[in-house]
Parts: sequence; structure tokens; C-alpha cells
Amino acid sequence: MNNSIGFLKNRSRIIQISAFFLMAALGTTHAQTIKGTVVGKTNGALPGANISIVDADAKAVSSLDGDFNLLSPKLGEVNIKIEYLGYETKIFPIILKEGTNDIGYITIAPEEKKNKDQVKDIEQVVISRPNALTQAKAYEIKKNNNAIMEVIAADAIGKLPDRNAAEAVQRVQGVAVARYHGEADQATVRGTPFAWTSALFNGNRLPSANVLGNRSFVLDVVPSELIQFVQVSKAVTPDMDGDAIGGSINFITRTAPAKKTLSISGAGGYNTFSQNATYNGSVVYGDRFFKNKLGVILSGAIWDRQWGADSFDATYNTAAANDVEKKSISTIMMKRYIGTRRTIGLNGGLEYKFNANNKIYFRGMFNKFDDIRPVYESYVDYNNSRYQYNFRYSHYQTELYGMELGGEHSLSKKLSLDWMLSDYQAKYYLDTPPTSEIKGLPIATFRQKITGGFTNLSSDGKRYWGFDSPNGVGGEYLDYNSDTANPNEIMSADKLLLSQLVIAKLDNNERDKIARLNLKYDINSNITLKIGAKYREKDRNSTYGYNAVYIPNAALGVPNSPALLALSQLSTTEAPQGTAFLNGMNGNYNSYIMNPPTKDQLFQMYSPAFLQQNGFRDVSSAETNATSVYTGEENVFAAFAMAEIKASDKFKIVGGFRNETTRLSLYGSKATKEGTPATTVISPSVVESNYNAFLPMLHLKYNFSPKASLRFAYTRSFIRPNFGDMSPGSSIDNTTTPNRITRGNPDLKPTFSHNLDLMGEYYFSNIGILSGGVFYKKISDIVFQDTSITNLSGTDYMITQAKNLKDSNLLGFEMGINKRLDFLPGFWKGFGVEFNYTYIDSNVDVARTDTSGNLIATDKTSLPNQSKNLFNAILYYESNKVMIRLAGNYRGKSVETINEKLGPEYYIWSDKNFTIDFSASYDISKKVKLFIELNNLSNESLRLYMGDNKKRITSNEWYGSRGQMGVRWQIF
Repeated sequence: MNNSIGFLKNRSRIIQISAFFLMAALGTTHAQTIKGTVVGKTNGALPGANISIVDADAKAVSSLDGDFNLLSPKLGEVNIKIEYLGYETKIFPIILKEGTNDIGYITIAPEEKKNKDQVKDIEQVVISRPNALTQAKAYEIKKNNNAIMEVIAADAIGKLPDRNAAEAVQRVQGVAVARYHGEADQATVRGTPFAWTSALFNGNRLPSANVLGNRSFVLDVVPSELIQFVQVSKAVTPDMDGDAIGGSINFITRTAPAKKTLSISGAGGYNTFSQNATYNGSVVYGDRFFKNKLGVILSGAIWDRQWGADSFDATYNTAAANDVEKKSISTIMMKRYIGTRRTIGLNGGLEYKFNANNKIYFRGMFNKFDDIRPVYESYVDYNNSRYQYNFRYSHYQTELYGMELGGEHSLSKKLSLDWMLSDYQAKYYLDTPPTSEIKGLPIATFRQKITGGFTNLSSDGKRYWGFDSPNGVGGEYLDYNSDTANPNEIMSADKLLLSQLVIAKLDNNERDKIARLNLKYDINSNITLKIGAKYREKDRNSTYGYNAVYIPNAALGVPNSPALLALSQLSTTEAPQGTAFLNGMNGNYNSYIMNPPTKDQLFQMYSPAFLQQNGFRDVSSAETNATSVYTGEENVFAAFAMAEIKASDKFKIVGGFRNETTRLSLYGSKATKEGTPATTVISPSVVESNYNAFLPMLHLKYNFSPKASLRFAYTRSFIRPNFGDMSPGSSIDNTTTPNRITRGNPDLKPTFSHNLDLMGEYYFSNIGILSGGVFYKKISDIVFQDTSITNLSGTDYMITQAKNLKDSNLLGFEMGINKRLDFLPGFWKGFGVEFNYTYIDSNVDVARTDTSGNLIATDKTSLPNQSKNLFNAILYYESNKVMIRLAGNYRGKSVETINEKLGPEYYIWSDKNFTIDFSASYDISKKVKLFIELNNLSNESLRLYMGDNKKRITSNEWYGSRGQMGVRWQIF
């Protein structure tokens, strides 16, 4: 109830801010205002079109829907000029009357290619290929935007094999993605940590389904077919959300087209790892009714794929007292995933134009991501001299759904208003096992004692890689062998005994309700003022680290207990097929493949009857489970004011500020030790975090010519701490070896950054671009994940806790080119190249202290997740019917976790990654297109390692290649 009252109060504050502008509008009559919509002859609305009146100081730029609003200084007959890259310039007369003049749809045609002897300047020649015209949309939006921005249009997304929102932006200059089992699921701008990039949908940051409590939105839930445009802002303006140190990525969903359209696509494919089929399909329908007043858009997509991955993971004894032994091996895990992923997306929209001055719209979406992946884990545990086999049936479900209602209104010839109300919700949950009241991730653990010990140990009796070993014994991970003293002592289903059952409860539910109001006032043709306000109310419920743990009494030494069950005594099924197990390595690892329990058998093991019959005892930690659950409320009120000043025909100034006030409350539990003897007491815990962010911004743009410009920006931005990092409790994951403890830090501060950007752009006449620039960030109170190993009561725990660091600096430059080689003769003129490169250098000081907190050293490193080198390289060929693209994507190494206590030798790094993709299409007719898409032709793997040696692996994952063939049919 209190939240609802607060929501209404803040909406009232938004309305009050606009009072002055509304009063200014009263009594003002509409003068000669020209409204219309610019559309292409073949590809719908044209955003970023330049509209002007010949021989008059009156200019406008069309919106993303192609709409424009142009003020005329005179009545009577005027000539309107429409200019757009790749299209013929159109000039036509109209008769202006007092008030609003709605001239409806203006259709312009692609510029026809001419022979050299027909024009004086060959640079004026523009190719008229459909593929080039789709790129023209993106360039016009980029060129006319106040922010430093990169743009992708929907048609361009479809030319590369990118099937979700994250993969769609990996080609953008300065953008890097994180890959999860072979698919991109997060994106970051300019190599900064993923949480520093704001992922938006239609201008609003969506609620996060990330179970770890991160604010970064997991983008693999959204199919790329539902996206109309992607805007990557590298320097934001005051009317954009300010929590974007790296930048923001705004995914704009499809809106009603200018004319009736219906298109469908379908494709089938193959995954080389799982050796199974994939399929996907999509449909888009849009139309206008009632004399174009009502617009409708409906789109849907499904992507169902079989997939798989193998992983070789190593953990080290970093808690050892001896520095050499810290790099000895604790466990080796060999893991296989074989599963199914299914992404379903539905998007719908309505818009209604009452007249030229008033429009309302409605958008709704529903997205569902089912990630079904049984996991098969085989461990060699050197510290405990045993094998371990884990089987878990993972069916993770992610949902994102909601709606928004908004409007755009011209209140007078100078004053306009837009507003929006939205309600979106994200969920992450598991519904298994059906036999238990507790739902989560069911994990069965089997253990087998190694009685004969190991050979190939170092002189200190520990297992190392050869380069870390005191006497050079140990080899390298690609040639790994467990080296049991008895070669016949291998993993066996008869000897692997059921030692533990766990249900890991993983739930997250986050809901955002947003109200937004903006007002724009044109003082004259050269000065525009804009103010606005936004209120967001966020509710969050999260469970992470809640484990229901069952251990058989026999394993606890209870007399007369039922004997431990062997894996062979259970109902099992054949191990999953696919590519050879760990075929990225040099050995034969088939001995670690076990026939797992059937899914029904696994679920049955959690039934009360099975637990009782086999003597299982519930040993769940009440302390851990109580502190792993929290709820939260976050209220944000933001307001901005900005001015756009056309100082001259060539020079534009955009300046202003944004202010965001945050009120955060997290409610959970904490555990304390009290009394003698000490007992654990669970008590409520509340985290309050209230702060204000004042964000001044200045953008300057100078146009040397219609093709060349220089931009400068100063912005201040910030990032709020993640919810999980501030949670009032802690969580433990005892399904891994070593066990993992995650602790919250209620004292975390937000991270702030002063940003400087200088960018130059040159647009080629044949629809291409050359760009480059430098950027600098001065960052304070960086949040990082500190990881250390601690021994508690004889058991090693990997402890992770977020902390603030001191100031940091980031300096970088970027450059890019997209050039069609149409100056070449004959066949060769169809070729083109696209290349972009970003270099980033950051410095972070990490204070290393001893157990008493005394400073030992100050270590220097780069920002977490930040790669020094990023580039995309694309070679393409285009003709009227054929499009072929070969694309390479490179991301350099980056530090992932920092060990504050032990220093850089124990930091975890992600190795460089280079993937090669291919796509091609052939137009059978103007409406039917065949296509082929191939991913990861380089068969690149994902590698993590510790310290300064890439062979000191912590994880190496292989996931193979995939491809598909299909057809797109533009019915009308």
C-alpha cells in the first residue's frame, strides 16, 4: 500500500514539473506546422531523414517511426525538401495554412545508379542495392542523434547468424559480449564490466532475471527477430538514464509499419557438438486501418536448438600456508552438458493517431527461455583421494513480460509532450523435482574412494602442473591423466556410492513500474529546451544459496544404517552421445563417462519414501538457508533539463544535467553466534542505501560538411551496486568442490565516472563510414568481486564478497570503416569491407593486506571484464540477388576475479577469444530469399586461467559449431 502511495506521489511530482510549460501553452494557437511521415519505396519508415523548406531557415529530422514536425516561418506556397542517404532527394510544393498541416506519407525512392559519363562527380554515385539501403537507416540515425551512438537496423541484424539480442550487438564498434556455453548472453560497451552497461528496451532499463543479483539483463531471453533497431550510446545525453558508465544499449522493439506487411521465415540446422538438429521460425505482421489512424504490429519467433559443451575445470589449494603449494591442484572436474534450449518471443503493438498532433501507443511482450541441460560431472579429488560423480537435471526457466502505454502530443506550435507508463516483470525459477515440496536444482552426488593413491606427484606429495611443480613433475592440462597408482582403479558404477542429495533453490523475481514525462519547447528554430522526469518502483525477491541437503546415515557413521547405494543399483540410461568426450584435449577420457540415473530415477530419489527407505537424513543448514533469501525495494526519481542550441549551420551545442535519487531497502536475515556454548541465532537484517547522483553533461558537434563531423562530449555517469553484492545475508553452495560462500556487503558505494569523448565521422556517398576517436574515464569507488580460499573447521571454502576500490583511469581509442569497393571493375565492385577496432587501457590499484589488515603491497591491474583489444572484421559481397558475409569477432583477455589477499598471481583471467561466422542469402524473387548461417567456424573454446600462465587452467570449455539453412518470404 505504501509503495502504491509513493508511486502516485512521484507521478504527481512529474506532472508538477511540467506546470510552467503547460501554462506557457495556454492561449497559444497553432501556427504553420508541417507534419508528415517519410517512408522508403521498398523498406518502410525512414528514421533520421532531413526535412527542410527551400530558401528558409526551417529544418527537422524524422523520428524512428519516420514522423517529423517542421515549423514554417511563412504561409502560402513553400517547397519541401527530403534528403536521405542512398535515396533521391525529393523536392515538392505544398500550400501552407494557419495551424497544423498534415501532409501524410511522403515516399522517396532509392537513388538510381548512373554511369560515370552521366555525372560530374563520381562520389555522387550511390549504389541502389537493398542491403546497402538498410545500412543507410542506421547511419542516418547515428548522424542526426545528439548522443555519440552506433546503430543497427533490423534488416542488418538478419544478415548475420545472430539469434538473440546479445549476439546482435557483438558486431558493433567497441562492444564485447560474454559467452555462456557458446551463446552470447551479456554485452558491454568499451570493454567495461558488464554491469556498467545499461541494457534498455524502448528507453527503459528492464528488470533483471539474473539470479546472482546483478543488474545486468541477461539478453539471451529475447530473440533478435523482435528488434527493430539497436542503439549503442557511448556518451549519453541528459534525457537518457544516467546509470551507464560504459554506455547504454537500447533495443527498440518493432512498431506498426507504414503499410501492410506480412513476412515469415523458417530454418533448420545442425549442432556439431550435440550432433542434433535445430530449428527456428518467425512471423511479422503489420498493417494500418481507419485511414492510417490505427497501426498494428504482431511478431513472434521461436528458436529451438540442441546443444552441448564439454568443460575441463581445475581448482587449486590457494588456502595452503606454503606459497608453492598454493598452486597445487585440489580437484579436476571433467564435465559434459547435452541439452535443449528453447527461446519463444511474442511482441505486439498498437498506435492510434487521433490527428496530426496527438498519438497514443501500446506495446506488450512475452519472452520465455527454457534451458534444459542435464549435467554430468566427473571429479578427481586429490586432497581426499577419491572420485566423485555428480548428475543434475537442470531445467532453468526465464520469463520476461510486460506492457507499456504512452502518448505523443503537440500542445502548441512550440510545445510538445510525451509520456509513458510501463509495467515489466522478469522471473527465473526451477520447477523440479516434482516429488519434493522444495523446488530447485536436483543434484545427486556419488563418491568412490581411491585406495592406491597417485603417482606423478611432486616432491612435496602434491599434484601440480609441471611448470608449477618444485621438481617439474606434472605435465600440462591438455595431456591430463589422473595418474592413479593402480591403473585399474578407475571410476566404476559398482563403486560410486550415493553420498549426498541436494536441491539448490534458485529463484528470482523482479518487477519494475515506471512513469515518464517529457516536455519539449522550441524557443525558436535554433534553440530547443527539454525537461522531463521519470519514476521507477522496483520490487525484488531473490533466493540464492538455499540448499536442501540429504546425507545417508551410513555416510555419517550411524550404526545399523541401510547400506549406501551404488550407481549401478539405480535405474540408469545411456550416457548422452555427441562428439567424443573432451576431444579438445589429447587423451582418452571415456573412463570418466558414467551411465547416469534416468530423469525419473533422479526425481524419485527425493521422494519421502526413498529418503526414508535408504536412511537419508536432512542436514540442511538453517543458518545458510535463512540468510540466502532476501526481498528488496528500490525507488528512483530522476529529472533532467537540457538545451539544444544550433549556434550556426555547422555547430550544435547540447548541454544540461540529470539528477537521480535512489532509495534502496533490502530485507533479509543474518546469523550471529551468541551464548556459551555458542549457538546460532537468526535475526532480521535490513540494508538501507540512499544516495543522489547529479550528472552534468555537455555535447558539441561541428559539421565540416554534410559528410564530415567532429563530436566532443563531457558526461558524468554512475552505476548502482548490484543487489546480490549488498544482500544482508550470505549463501553457501556445497554442491561444488571446494564449497563456495558468497557474502553481501551492505556498505558498498555506487561507482561514479567523469567521461570525455572525442569522435570524428566521415560518411561515404556510397553508404559507408570512416570513424575514429579517443575516450577517457575517471572512475571512483569501483566495485569488484574479491575471491579468497579459507579453511573453516577443516573444510576449504571459496569466499566471494564485493568491495569498493579506489579511483581508476580508463583511456582508449577506436576506429572503424565500412567501405563498399564499387570503384573496382566488373564482378569485384560487389565486394566490401567492414572493420572496427577498439583499444582500451585501464589501471586499478588493489591494496593487498595481511591477516591483520596491514598494507603489504599495492597491486595494479585492469578493470574486471575489460579487454585491452577488441575488433570485428567483415568481408562481404553484395549484388542485387546475392549477399555473402564472412565475419570475425575478437575479444582480448580480461581479468574476471581479483584475489585481494593473495595478489595478481591468483587473479582469474579469461583468455582471448576469436570466432568466425558466415552467412549468405540468395533472392529467388523479390519476395523469397534463401539463406544459410554458420556460427563458430573456428571451433573456438572458452578458457579461464589463474595468474600469469595460460596453462594454469581453471576452466576450458568446448562447444563446437552450429549452422542452419532456411527461407524468408515477404508475402506482402
